[in-house]
Amino acid sequence: MTDEISAILLAGGRSRRMGRDKAGLKLDGQLTLLRSIADKLKAISHQVIVSTDGRRYEGLDDDIIWADDVYPGGGSLVGLYSGLRVAERDYALVVACDMPFINADLLRYMIARPRDYDILAPKTGDKIEPLHAIYAKRCLPAIEKLLAAGRKKIIELYAEVKVRYLTPEEIDRYDPRHRAFFNVNTPEELQEAKAIIEGRDKT
Repeated sequence: MTDEISAILLAGGRSRRMGRDKAGLKLDGQLTLLRSIADKLKAISHQVIVSTDGRRYEGLDDDIIWADDVYPGGGSLVGLYSGLRVAERDYALVVACDMPFINADLLRYMIARPRDYDILAPKTGDKIEPLHAIYAKRCLPAIEKLLAAGRKKIIELYAEVKVRYLTPEEIDRYDPRHRAFFNVNTPEELQEAKAIIEGRDKT
């Protein structure tokens, strides 16, 4: 565990494609998706913040910090903003609550990188992973400007601040199958995640 960086778990989404709250899903029949990821983050960071739209979830440790959306209905950018506001450290690791296979070794590698950025995010080909990234609290003024202009996409922040990217080669050292970026957004992806956990996945 490190006290150098805070961790923010985004759990304020509406789960429209899933049809039910993703945070409460149980992939292994025991821990909820939210609890499983929160436990992994607690092994990495001294401060874990759960950013939501006001919802509360049972089963989390008492030392979890809750951050309610400052602007309701603002999506992941508002969730990031709300979490960064209460982060104790200058940088915060940010992950989404629908990523069951986050990789602790990859996250620790990201944390250990020189902090010469406002955002550090993995990039594979043309795809950026904004919800598996590190953000500096210095991003807050830029986020405020975006929100004031009605711009709510987290990726729009990338044009406003200094960004560094992890290369595919760096990612492959720790996660060659890039499972860390797997999202459970639909019932089909839920079944795929369960197959991976149960060892039935053939890919």
